[in-house]
Amino acid sequence: MTAQGPLAGVKVIEFAGIGPGPFCGMLLSDLGADVVRIDRKGQGRSSPADVTARGRRSVALDLKRPEAVETCLRLMATADIVFEGFRPGVMERLGLGPEVALKRNPKLVYGRMTGWGQTGPLALAAGHDINYIALTGALHAIGLQDKPVPPLNLVGDFGGGALYLAFGMMAALVHARSSGRGQVVDTAMTDGAASLMSMFYGMKAAGVWTDARKSNLLDGGAHMYDTYQCQDGKWVAIGSLEPQFYALLLEKTGISDPDFSNQMDRTAWPTLKAKLAAVIGSRTRDEWCAVMEGTDVCFAPVLSLEEAPSHPHNVARSTFVTVEGVVQPAPAPRFSATPGQIQGPPPKIGGDNEAALADWGLTADEVKALKEAGAL
Repeated sequence: MTAQGPLAGVKVIEFAGIGPGPFCGMLLSDLGADVVRIDRKGQGRSSPADVTARGRRSVALDLKRPEAVETCLRLMATADIVFEGFRPGVMERLGLGPEVALKRNPKLVYGRMTGWGQTGPLALAAGHDINYIALTGALHAIGLQDKPVPPLNLVGDFGGGALYLAFGMMAALVHARSSGRGQVVDTAMTDGAASLMSMFYGMKAAGVWTDARKSNLLDGGAHMYDTYQCQDGKWVAIGSLEPQFYALLLEKTGISDPDFSNQMDRTAWPTLKAKLAAVIGSRTRDEWCAVMEGTDVCFAPVLSLEEAPSHPHNVARSTFVTVEGVVQPAPAPRFSATPGQIQGPPPKIGGDNEAALADWGLTADEVKALKEAGAL
């Protein structure tokens, strides 16, 4: 398949990892980059259900062997971007740290993805998404009144991690192409998650956001911005914040209770929420969809992972696609002149050893020598 997308021609080396690293690699590949993943030497193939592994080529190397390390450095010498997601110091111990890599290729963008960052008292500690977002205030702000609730691993791993890594590396690539100077992109999930919280820190400083969960406009505290259970046990999401949208909500639900005129009275929110819950609970989700979906109420059904791909809006935009029998999100965002595409299914580990290395400049004899040395 010919690479398609705005990043066609961009050469990327990805050191295989978990969580945000693979997701970042998927994003770059979906937009056309030639992403070669360095895997551990071994057999097997990623499952078709390993969605974030799609669109790469895999080269399996034994990085304990000097021949494999030298091969990685040769690949870095012609790459635009390399990124890894190990704890600080691991790549340096392998002989593949940014200082060595940038000597080989001064234009190289070297992305580093960690939870705590390359520096700081927690830099070498283990952690997961829940820990990183806990440190930023994000986890505290999300959940029920009596406890914080992890928002999947969307805020740390993917939002604060992979997306900031991709954004940072693209910015560094623009700089490298204009200046000839590469650099290291230190992406910490704590930094990214904190950045995602910018608006809420601003609202707190302005005195319009409190540290108590479910007491604010956008955290489920307000009656006009929350989820409600319907008669059939399914849920709907309502976000009627603006006065004209709120007025339409009252019209569509048939609410004439004068108490609802106190839209922004925080002390009234718990009572109004209970009243609105009773109204929403009087009909099924489908009945409410017939009344409110597509209107300016700011309404949507809360769809399950099974339901979402079949919703007419998602179908019309081809938001989900099926690859090797696996339903998965399509590439995003969309480009008018250089649309992205899924470049291929998840690769067999080491399945592209010869072809990828040849495309990146190694001769057949050099590849043969790597095999004979047990490095490939």
